[in-house]
Amino acid sequence: MRALVQRVTQARVDIAGETVGAIGPGLLVLVCAMGGDKDDTVERLASKIAKLRIFKDEDGRMNRSLVDTGGSALVVSQFTLAADTRRGNRPGFSAAAPPDDGERLYLSFAEALQTLGIPVATGRFGADMQVHLVNDGPVTIWIDSEG
Repeated sequence: MRALVQRVTQARVDIAGETVGAIGPGLLVLVCAMGGDKDDTVERLASKIAKLRIFKDEDGRMNRSLVDTGGSALVVSQFTLAADTRRGNRPGFSAAAPPDDGERLYLSFAEALQTLGIPVATGRFGADMQVHLVNDGPVTIWIDSEG
């Protein structure tokens, strides 16, 4: 799986003008299931993100995790994270998991974060979404799990 994690003060996802998911302080997690990803990949990625120490402590150092701060996660599916741009000008997405697997793994990832005690809001798999966020820092981290 691939994830782009952004520390936010707030974020929301709108579909056709309606807000379907919103959070206050926490993480916006754009996530893409890749071909070959399994359930244990989901668990490892969720655990890594929940424990990622990118929130400020009392000394202003990035030393606290989402679990430590009690923050929320807005999880949004984004197959375009699988883009291969090595040839030509049109990205290829063949490395992404097939849609049925992608949706199952995306929902499983959101559930895994909830199991770890993280309040989770989501977008809608496959929908045309507008994502609004206030990036805090900014802090943006790319995570590429290993199958």
